Amino acid sequence: MEIQEGASLQRRLDRTHESPLFYKVFALVSGGMILDAADVYMASAVASTTLKQGWSTIQQNSYFLSSGFLGLFLGSIIAGFIGDLKGRRVAYQINLLLFGVFTFLGAFAPNMTFLIICRLMSSIGLGSEIVTGYSVVNEFAPIHSRGKWCATTSLIANCGAPITMLLCTLIIPRFGWRPMFAGIGIVAGILWYLRRDIPESPRWLIAHGQSKKAQTVIERLEVNGSQSDVVQTFSKPKQKVHHSFVVSLFVATVAVSATIICQYTFTSWVPTLLVEKHINIGSSLGLSTVMMLGAPVGCAIGAYLVDKIGRKLTIVPAFFFTAIFGMIYAQQNSMIAVVMIGFLLTTCFYILMASVVAVYVAELFPTKFRFRGSGIANGIAKLFTVAMPIVVAWLLSFTSADVIFWIISAIAVFAGAVVWFFGDETNQMDIS
Repeated sequence: MEIQEGASLQRRLDRTHESPLFYKVFALVSGGMILDAADVYMASAVASTTLKQGWSTIQQNSYFLSSGFLGLFLGSIIAGFIGDLKGRRVAYQINLLLFGVFTFLGAFAPNMTFLIICRLMSSIGLGSEIVTGYSVVNEFAPIHSRGKWCATTSLIANCGAPITMLLCTLIIPRFGWRPMFAGIGIVAGILWYLRRDIPESPRWLIAHGQSKKAQTVIERLEVNGSQSDVVQTFSKPKQKVHHSFVVSLFVATVAVSATIICQYTFTSWVPTLLVEKHINIGSSLGLSTVMMLGAPVGCAIGAYLVDKIGRKLTIVPAFFFTAIFGMIYAQQNSMIAVVMIGFLLTTCFYILMASVVAVYVAELFPTKFRFRGSGIANGIAKLFTVAMPIVVAWLLSFTSADVIFWIISAIAVFAGAVVWFFGDETNQMDIS
């Protein structure tokens, strides 16, 4: 009886339209994701400022930046277990509170050691936000448009980078780095307060046998009516994702790690790689900015395609074109060609960010294991992010910049093949 009731509630949830409750969840989660992007870029600006002021040393700065990556890794893993075992609501409230409190405390750090500790603790909360944010939107969104909404969350989140860069440019030279910590901490606190009455995910409630609570939430999601029948584009009605947790974890880890490795390596090392190709460094910094315009374009394309043509038909070609443009980029020596190919390559990276990180990874796992699967996959990807600067620096010590792009291409081809041959198509699928 309980199983039948749960299945009935699941069908009702799948047929919902966008409602005021969903829009509230989407807006508040997107706000938290903007803070994620803002914090990453703020850390780099603060580290360079404290070094110039003599408030920190190069070694302390390395600890400061490394503590952020370590926190992201720990947060991803911890959020996975809390979100699956204790509920989504507990996970996304704890992570934002942790991030907000310790970021705000960082503004009053008496020394760099205290700031490093604050950075570690706030990054644990931040790592949790990355895992919980996309998954929560996924579980509240109508099944026919959940890809669009998750990818749009990624688009909004990536706006945090240019906004933060602008704020750092305006605030830090005039008022120092401390107001940045205080401001972001206060915004996190406001978001935490606004998110206090967001209900538990109905999918999590159904999965844990709490049908009455789930029904109450679903009724709030049905206020704008329901579809009589959800169009199944790629499968028979309600076909379930069938792979084992191990296979899904393998696909998710490879896909998200490849996406982050390719994107991070390219965007972080473009100035250095352009110098290696004998292109003036003064111009290369400007070119990097122009090429980054591909980020919002890529996110928008990903948001449009994931529901229109499906997850795999969006992701696999994006990996393929990443490989193609990576190889072409390695052969360019003119400014115009570098900008054009670099823009296209960046666009591909962010199609992948929107479709893989924001949508596909969470959908590969059933509700009971979704946060743990997403958390482990994202956590492993963070470890690769830590290792890549060391690997790239080592490669550049004895080889050319071209090799870096060939490696990006090889990683992209491998990831695309893994998704195509081992990954499930999850578009409009029952992922309960």
